Amino acid sequence: MAEYTFYTHPMSRGQIARWALHEAGADYAQVLVDLGSKPPALMAANPMGKVPTLVHHALDGERVVTEAAAICCYLAEEHPRADLSPQDGERADYFRWMFFAAGPLEQAVTARSLGFAPTDPRQQGMAGFGTYERTIDTFESLFADGRPWVCGDRFTMADVYVGSHVDWGLNFGSIPPRVAFAAYVERIQQRPAYKAAKAVDNALIAEMKK
Repeated sequence: MAEYTFYTHPMSRGQIARWALHEAGADYAQVLVDLGSKPPALMAANPMGKVPTLVHHALDGERVVTEAAAICCYLAEEHPRADLSPQDGERADYFRWMFFAAGPLEQAVTARSLGFAPTDPRQQGMAGFGTYERTIDTFESLFADGRPWVCGDRFTMADVYVGSHVDWGLNFGSIPPRVAFAAYVERIQQRPAYKAAKAVDNALIAEMKK
Protein backbone atom coordinates (compact mmCIF):
# COMPACT_ATOMS: atom_id res chain seq x y z
CA MET A 1 0.00 0.00 0.00
CA ALA A 2 1.17 3.52 -0.77
CA GLU A 3 1.92 5.77 2.18
CA TYR A 4 -0.88 8.15 1.21
CA THR A 5 -4.27 7.88 -0.46
CA PHE A 6 -4.93 11.07 -2.36
CA TYR A 7 -8.53 11.92 -3.27
CA THR A 8 -8.55 14.50 -6.02
CA HIS A 9 -10.00 15.88 -9.21
CA PRO A 10 -7.62 17.38 -11.79
CA MET A 11 -9.66 20.57 -12.12
CA SER A 12 -9.61 21.45 -8.45
CA ARG A 13 -7.38 22.55 -5.60
CA GLY A 14 -6.12 19.00 -5.78
CA GLN A 15 -3.47 20.39 -8.12
CA ILE A 16 -1.93 22.19 -5.15
CA ALA A 17 -1.79 19.02 -3.06
CA ARG A 18 -0.36 16.96 -5.92
CA TRP A 19 2.47 19.44 -6.38
CA ALA A 20 3.10 19.31 -2.62
CA LEU A 21 3.22 15.51 -2.74
CA HIS A 22 5.79 15.63 -5.54
CA GLU A 23 7.93 18.24 -3.79
CA ALA A 24 7.91 16.11 -0.63
CA GLY A 25 8.79 12.97 -2.58
CA ALA A 26 5.78 11.20 -1.05
CA ASP A 27 4.54 7.80 -2.15
CA TYR A 28 0.84 8.16 -2.95
CA ALA A 29 -2.04 6.42 -4.69
CA GLN A 30 -4.59 8.71 -6.28
CA VAL A 31 -8.34 8.21 -6.24
CA LEU A 32 -10.01 10.30 -8.91
CA VAL A 33 -13.31 11.63 -7.63
CA ASP A 34 -16.41 12.09 -9.74
CA LEU A 35 -17.75 15.26 -8.17
CA GLY A 36 -21.30 14.16 -8.94
CA SER A 37 -20.93 10.77 -7.27
CA LYS A 38 -18.43 10.83 -4.43
CA PRO A 39 -17.07 7.50 -3.18
CA PRO A 40 -18.10 6.32 0.30
CA ALA A 41 -14.45 6.13 1.39
CA LEU A 42 -14.03 9.85 0.68
CA MET A 43 -17.22 10.74 2.55
CA ALA A 44 -16.07 8.65 5.51
CA ALA A 45 -12.71 10.43 5.58
CA ASN A 46 -14.13 13.89 4.89
CA PRO A 47 -17.89 14.37 5.36
CA MET A 48 -17.62 17.62 3.37
CA GLY A 49 -16.86 15.46 0.34
CA LYS A 50 -14.20 17.93 -0.73
CA VAL A 51 -11.01 17.39 -2.64
CA PRO A 52 -8.18 17.36 -2.00
CA THR A 53 -8.41 14.95 0.90
CA LEU A 54 -5.29 13.12 1.99
CA VAL A 55 -5.25 9.95 4.07
CA HIS A 56 -1.89 9.14 5.60
CA HIS A 57 -1.50 5.44 6.34
CA ALA A 58 0.86 6.02 9.25
CA LEU A 59 2.27 3.31 11.48
CA ASP A 60 0.09 4.46 14.37
CA GLY A 61 -3.10 4.54 12.30
CA GLU A 62 -4.76 6.53 9.58
CA ARG A 63 -4.58 10.30 9.66
CA VAL A 64 -6.86 12.45 7.54
CA VAL A 65 -5.74 15.87 6.36
CA THR A 66 -8.01 18.23 4.43
CA GLU A 67 -7.63 21.80 3.16
CA ALA A 68 -4.81 22.42 0.71
CA ALA A 69 -2.80 24.70 3.00
CA ALA A 70 -2.95 22.15 5.83
CA ILE A 71 -1.90 19.37 3.45
CA CYS A 72 1.11 21.42 2.39
CA CYS A 73 2.18 22.07 5.99
CA TYR A 74 1.64 18.45 6.98
CA LEU A 75 3.68 17.04 4.12
CA ALA A 76 6.55 19.43 4.81
CA GLU A 77 6.72 18.22 8.40
CA GLU A 78 6.29 14.52 7.58
CA HIS A 79 9.07 14.58 4.98
CA PRO A 80 11.93 16.55 6.57
CA ARG A 81 14.48 15.25 4.07
CA ALA A 82 12.80 17.35 1.39
CA ASP A 83 13.78 20.44 3.45
CA LEU A 84 10.53 22.29 2.83
CA SER A 85 9.69 23.38 6.38
CA PRO A 86 10.76 26.82 7.61
CA GLN A 87 13.99 27.37 9.48
CA ASP A 88 13.88 29.53 12.62
CA GLY A 89 14.34 32.84 10.83
CA GLU A 90 11.78 31.94 8.17
CA ARG A 91 8.83 30.93 10.31
CA ALA A 92 7.12 34.32 10.43
CA ASP A 93 7.10 34.79 6.66
CA TYR A 94 6.26 31.13 6.08
CA PHE A 95 3.12 31.17 8.19
CA ARG A 96 2.14 34.75 7.50
CA TRP A 97 2.03 34.45 3.72
CA MET A 98 0.76 30.89 3.50
CA PHE A 99 -2.26 31.80 5.57
CA PHE A 100 -2.62 35.20 3.94
CA ALA A 101 -3.11 33.27 0.70
CA ALA A 102 -5.51 30.83 2.37
CA GLY A 103 -7.50 33.63 4.00
CA PRO A 104 -7.61 37.21 2.67
CA LEU A 105 -6.29 36.46 -0.82
CA GLU A 106 -8.66 33.59 -1.58
CA GLN A 107 -11.59 35.47 -0.03
CA ALA A 108 -10.84 38.61 -2.02
CA VAL A 109 -10.50 36.74 -5.31
CA THR A 110 -13.65 34.70 -4.68
CA ALA A 111 -15.72 37.74 -3.67
CA ARG A 112 -14.60 39.62 -6.77
CA SER A 113 -15.44 36.66 -9.00
CA LEU A 114 -18.92 36.53 -7.46
CA GLY A 115 -19.45 40.25 -7.98
CA PHE A 116 -19.24 41.21 -4.32
CA ALA A 117 -17.15 44.28 -3.51
CA PRO A 118 -17.60 45.54 0.07
CA THR A 119 -17.58 49.33 0.10
CA ASP A 120 -18.83 50.15 3.57
CA PRO A 121 -16.02 50.00 6.18
CA ARG A 122 -18.17 47.72 8.33
CA GLN A 123 -18.60 45.29 5.43
CA GLN A 124 -14.87 45.44 4.74
CA GLY A 125 -14.13 44.58 8.35
CA MET A 126 -16.55 41.66 8.35
CA ALA A 127 -15.21 40.33 5.06
CA GLY A 128 -11.75 40.16 6.57
CA PHE A 129 -9.84 41.04 3.41
CA GLY A 130 -10.97 44.65 3.35
CA THR A 131 -10.92 45.29 -0.37
CA TYR A 132 -9.57 43.38 -3.35
CA GLU A 133 -7.22 46.24 -4.23
CA ARG A 134 -5.79 46.47 -0.72
CA THR A 135 -5.29 42.71 -0.62
CA ILE A 136 -3.42 42.62 -3.93
CA ASP A 137 -1.24 45.59 -3.00
CA THR A 138 -0.37 43.94 0.31
CA PHE A 139 0.35 40.66 -1.43
CA GLU A 140 2.68 42.38 -3.90
CA SER A 141 4.61 43.89 -0.98
CA LEU A 142 5.90 40.39 -0.25
CA PHE A 143 8.33 40.81 -3.13
CA ALA A 144 9.20 44.46 -2.51
CA ASP A 145 12.68 43.57 -1.23
CA GLY A 146 13.47 41.54 -4.35
CA ARG A 147 13.29 38.15 -2.65
CA PRO A 148 12.83 35.19 -5.03
CA TRP A 149 10.75 33.07 -2.63
CA VAL A 150 8.27 33.58 0.18
CA CYS A 151 10.88 33.07 2.91
CA GLY A 152 13.71 34.83 1.09
CA ASP A 153 16.40 32.95 -0.82
CA ARG A 154 15.12 29.44 -0.09
CA PHE A 155 12.16 27.61 -1.63
CA THR A 156 9.80 26.19 1.01
CA MET A 157 6.39 24.56 1.06
CA ALA A 158 4.89 28.03 1.46
CA ASP A 159 5.87 28.59 -2.16
CA VAL A 160 3.80 25.60 -3.22
CA TYR A 161 0.67 27.06 -1.68
CA VAL A 162 1.29 30.75 -2.34
CA GLY A 163 2.72 30.02 -5.77
CA SER A 164 -0.30 27.94 -6.75
CA HIS A 165 -2.56 30.91 -6.06
CA VAL A 166 -0.44 33.22 -8.19
CA ASP A 167 -0.05 30.67 -10.97
CA TRP A 168 -3.80 30.03 -11.09
CA GLY A 169 -4.67 33.71 -10.68
CA LEU A 170 -2.49 34.89 -13.55
CA ASN A 171 -3.77 32.11 -15.77
CA PHE A 172 -7.43 32.95 -15.16
CA GLY A 173 -7.11 36.70 -14.69
CA SER A 174 -8.11 36.85 -11.03
CA ILE A 175 -4.72 38.29 -10.06
CA PRO A 176 -3.32 41.21 -12.08
CA PRO A 177 -0.20 40.49 -14.17
CA ARG A 178 2.14 42.69 -12.15
CA VAL A 179 5.85 42.27 -12.77
CA ALA A 180 6.58 40.73 -9.37
CA PHE A 181 3.83 38.13 -9.74
CA ALA A 182 4.81 37.19 -13.29
CA ALA A 183 8.48 36.79 -12.33
CA TYR A 184 7.53 34.65 -9.34
CA VAL A 185 5.46 32.31 -11.49
CA GLU A 186 8.30 31.98 -13.99
CA ARG A 187 10.55 30.73 -11.19
CA ILE A 188 7.90 28.36 -9.88
CA GLN A 189 7.25 26.82 -13.26
CA GLN A 190 10.89 25.74 -13.51
CA ARG A 191 10.57 23.44 -10.49
CA PRO A 192 10.88 19.78 -11.55
CA ALA A 193 8.18 18.75 -9.07
CA TYR A 194 5.84 21.43 -10.43
CA LYS A 195 6.37 20.15 -13.96
CA ALA A 196 5.83 16.53 -12.95
CA ALA A 197 2.65 17.24 -11.01
CA LYS A 198 1.21 19.47 -13.74
CA ALA A 199 1.94 16.82 -16.35
CA VAL A 200 -0.20 14.33 -14.43
CA ASP A 201 -3.14 16.69 -13.99
CA ASN A 202 -2.94 18.05 -17.53
CA ALA A 203 -3.00 14.53 -18.93
CA LEU A 204 -6.06 13.70 -16.79
CA ILE A 205 -7.83 16.88 -17.94
CA ALA A 206 -7.07 16.08 -21.59
CA GLU A 207 -8.48 12.57 -21.12
CA MET A 208 -11.67 13.97 -19.59
CA LYS A 209 -12.21 16.27 -22.56
CA LYS A 210 -12.13 13.46 -25.12
